Amino acid sequence: MNFSVVFSNGTNSFNKGFYLTAFRNLENKNYLILALAIIYIITLLGNLVLLAVVLMNSSLQNPKYLAVCNLAIVDISVNSVIIPQMVPVFAFNQNYVSFGACFSQMFFMHFFGDMESFSLALLAYERLIAICWPLRYSTINTNLRMLLIIAGIWALVVLLEIFPVIFAARLPYCSSREVQSCCCEHSPVYKLACTDTSFNRQLGTAKTLTALLGPLTFIIFTYAIVVVAVTRIASISQRWKAFHTCLTHLLLVLLYYMPVMLAYVLGNLRLIQNFDLYTAVLTVSVTIPPMLNPIIYSLKTDELRDKIVKLLGKPKVAQQIIKNEANG
Repeated sequence: MNFSVVFSNGTNSFNKGFYLTAFRNLENKNYLILALAIIYIITLLGNLVLLAVVLMNSSLQNPKYLAVCNLAIVDISVNSVIIPQMVPVFAFNQNYVSFGACFSQMFFMHFFGDMESFSLALLAYERLIAICWPLRYSTINTNLRMLLIIAGIWALVVLLEIFPVIFAARLPYCSSREVQSCCCEHSPVYKLACTDTSFNRQLGTAKTLTALLGPLTFIIFTYAIVVVAVTRIASISQRWKAFHTCLTHLLLVLLYYMPVMLAYVLGNLRLIQNFDLYTAVLTVSVTIPPMLNPIIYSLKTDELRDKIVKLLGKPKVAQQIIKNEANG
C-alpha cells in the first residue's frame, strides 16, 4: 500500500520523507533496542509454535482455536510492523523514512494494533457461546462461521483505519518533517501539516475510541452475561470449571488494556517529564502483550499445553511442567 503514489495532495510533499526523532536524548538506548529484539524473537517463537501445534493437531482445529490462531497472527504482525524498523533507525541513526513508507507503516501499525482488541472481543464471543449454549455450540459456532466472522472483523478494521491515514497523507507538509515518535504514528505525523488539522484530530479520536472502547464494551457485556449464566449452575465444581475457562481470556484482556490505560494516564498527567522515556515506556507496553499472549494461553490451557510439550518431544520436561501447573 504505497500512499506516496495513490494519495497525492497537490503540493508534491510526497516527494519528501520524514525523520523520526525519538530517543535522541535517551541514555543507554541500545539496551532498549536489545530488549525489543528479545521481545520480538520470543513473540515469533511463541506464536509460531502455537500456530504449528494447531495446524498439526486436527483435534484443535475448531472455532475456539481458529480465534486463538487469529490472535497469534495479529500478535506476530503487530511486533513485526513496529520492532524491525526501529533497529536501523535508532541503532544506526538511519532515521529517514520516505513518505510512502511512513504512511504505509502508519496504516499497518494502527491496523494490527486495533486488531488486537477486536481479536480479544472475538475470544469473548467464543466463550459466551461455549458457556451459555454448550449443547448448541457445535451448530452455532462452526469453523466456517468463525472464519466468516474473522474475515468480517479484518474488513471492518481496514475501513476504520484507511480513512484517517488517507486524509493524513493528503495534507500539505511544507515545514518541519521531524516526527516526535519512534515510528510513523497518526497523531505525531498529521500535526506537522501546515494547515488546519482539527478534522484529522477528531477523526483520529473517533477511530481510537471505536477501536478500543467498542471491543472492551462488548467484552464487559459478554462477561456480565457469562457471570449470570454461571451463577445459575447448581454444582460448585461446574461453576469453577466455567470460570476457569474464562480466566485465560481475562488475563489477555488485562494484559492488553492495562498498559494502554497506564500510558494514557502517564501521558495526560505528565507523570513522566522525559519525552524519550515516555516513548520508550509506551513502545515496550505495546510490544509486550503480543509476546506474552501465546505463553499465557499455552500454560493456562491444558489441552494446548499438552500438545505443545508433545511437539517439543521432551516427556520428562512435559511431566514437570504439568506437575508445576497442577501444584500452582
